Amino acid sequence: MILKIFIAIAFFCLIAIGANAQQIKSPDGNFTLNFELKDGIPYYNLSYKDKAVVKPSSLGLELFDDKFSLMNGFSVAKSETSTFDETWQPVWGEYKQIRNHYNELAVTLNQEKATRHIIIRFRLFNDGLGFRYEFPEQSNLNYMVVKEEHTQFAMAGDHTAFWIPGDYDTQEYDYTESKLSEIRGLMKGAITPNASQTPFSPTGVQTSLMMKSADGLYINIHEAALVDYSCMHLNLDDKNMVFESFLTPDVQGKKGYLLAPCTSPWRTVIVSDKATNILQSTLTLNLNEPCKLKDTSWIKPVKYIGVWWEMITGKSTWAYTDAPSIKLETYDYSKAKPNGKHAANNDKVKAYIDFAAQNGFSQVLVEGWNVGWEDWFGKSKDYVFDFVTPYPDFDLKMLQAYAKSKGVSLMMHHETSSSVRNYERHMDKAYQFMADNGYNSVKSGYVGNIIPRGEHHYGQWMVNHYLYAVNKAADYKIMVNAHEAVRPTGLCRTYPNLIGNEAARGTEYEAFGGSKPFHTTILPFTRLIGGPMDYTPGIFEMDISKLNPENHSHVNSTLARQLALYVTMYSPLQMAADLPENYQRFADAFQFIKDVAIDWDDSRALAAEPGRYITMARKAKGTNNWFIGTTVSEHGYLSNLKFDFLDEGKQYLATIYADGANAHYKTNPQEYTIRKVLVTNKSVLKQQCAPGGGYAISLIEITDKAQIKGLKKL
Repeated sequence: MILKIFIAIAFFCLIAIGANAQQIKSPDGNFTLNFELKDGIPYYNLSYKDKAVVKPSSLGLELFDDKFSLMNGFSVAKSETSTFDETWQPVWGEYKQIRNHYNELAVTLNQEKATRHIIIRFRLFNDGLGFRYEFPEQSNLNYMVVKEEHTQFAMAGDHTAFWIPGDYDTQEYDYTESKLSEIRGLMKGAITPNASQTPFSPTGVQTSLMMKSADGLYINIHEAALVDYSCMHLNLDDKNMVFESFLTPDVQGKKGYLLAPCTSPWRTVIVSDKATNILQSTLTLNLNEPCKLKDTSWIKPVKYIGVWWEMITGKSTWAYTDAPSIKLETYDYSKAKPNGKHAANNDKVKAYIDFAAQNGFSQVLVEGWNVGWEDWFGKSKDYVFDFVTPYPDFDLKMLQAYAKSKGVSLMMHHETSSSVRNYERHMDKAYQFMADNGYNSVKSGYVGNIIPRGEHHYGQWMVNHYLYAVNKAADYKIMVNAHEAVRPTGLCRTYPNLIGNEAARGTEYEAFGGSKPFHTTILPFTRLIGGPMDYTPGIFEMDISKLNPENHSHVNSTLARQLALYVTMYSPLQMAADLPENYQRFADAFQFIKDVAIDWDDSRALAAEPGRYITMARKAKGTNNWFIGTTVSEHGYLSNLKFDFLDEGKQYLATIYADGANAHYKTNPQEYTIRKVLVTNKSVLKQQCAPGGGYAISLIEITDKAQIKGLKKL
């Protein structure tokens, strides 16, 4: 009955507006989407609570060797409206269940001179808009070579934006906060060196792009369900404040190869007058297809440690020897002279396994275990790794058995050095090797320029490769955590063995000169819109020179903020990234990392402002326990935390890990306090956060009155 009423109303709107103009509203009525043809060109606009979000913006695709392209000459053949409402359960995630509720408008456009048609499909949710191009199979539109997609997003003002430079090969930039009109002047300084980078425009930026308007709207532009298509960037016309899609090209300069029937990814606009609602949006996931894996029982969230940070800081090496060049086909490592700095050795790995077992970590990542690291980087080397042969000082069988005896698994590492042809050549053998030796998860990497040479990290060819690896891994019941890959677009719903990605500037950069203190107050508004990040938090020693006297980097964070990141930076794959000895030095603070959950029934953004602060609360899966994290910028922040999200009548033991009175990310990062108090849903906490600081709280439901003894009520 509801469906019939909705369709009747929608049809009335179509009649009222006219044959070439259509309108739909979001289920809650806050959003209005208008579509119309002007002189045969498709346009749309979007408003939220009667405020303009996207002003009239044109749509279309330009094709190679096509005299008409898909830009103009259209007429409306048909308009269909519908509504959809379901609740689905993710395999893992921030919520036990997710509601997928939208109103839809599908407009079929005839291009009469070319005797063909396309569909533009709009879905309007309570948290924003998704739309895409659809290309039905037909005689005059089968094979398409894309010259450029010309999707526009006309902004209603010179918004404040949190952006990184548009680049075909890297997302590992620090964010810049500026007006849209200031991007051009700041671009040169924002482009910092990277192992592989190809910026394309003085006003080009990447998605997910976060903005705030002068009248208080929070606006996020991204894409969802990026499959068999090039990754989208945004190029800004800074005179008119109009963004236009800018696809990643291949080596020939072509932007995509399409074969009907097919679709583009969804273009997304998430909007709210509350920053917290942006963080809680599920629009990106809802625009992806349901899970395609029949059996997901083997997919489990992972809390892990790793032989990694000491290589990142330069304390140790991935390479076993100092040979200047290696031919894997002929080089005899048994005769090589060890360099004495190789970290992935039996004794060290056993020590990490022991530490993991003692502290409740399920896996240990070991990088540098396999032959080939001596000349892995920057040589454009095709046959760089074989992914199955360990170094002489890494007894794989022994270590795997030792880990198993301790209730721990080893996590595989596949650095490809971006020699993708080589990786695909070895992939089945490498995954079978993992299955045979008890590995169920792999961290893959794509550092450096892509081979085949000239391809880019975010082009269609590589987009297809990343998904090929995920599908292939599923055949062997392997979970994938890809680093330097294309930014996520919600595909983890469809392929939940895609358990994590890097795809942004992670903690490793704190050892490469440091990231801006506000970095972690922006990432949940940008990178995490598309899916979880393997951010690798948990650094307790901020002075990197204490690990490597030649490295003078500083981690721009307090210790308390490092704890908070386990809550604010959502991931079902959480690493405790520092060295075991640093956790032993601060064992009381380390307790939070041991306790914090990695899978959730509920998540609440309690307070947020991009670039300033984020407070998140999450309810641990299958329990009534909550964990809270707050991360703040270099400006500091007085948090006024209300616990009104807790159950009425229940009491909780709150352990608060907070910045000390004199804490500061630069000068005094390791000053923190820990206190235990009694909390109910009536409690309020006022907590001062240091510059670059924050706090973390565990809330454990009290089930025995003896637990209350000696506790003060907050």
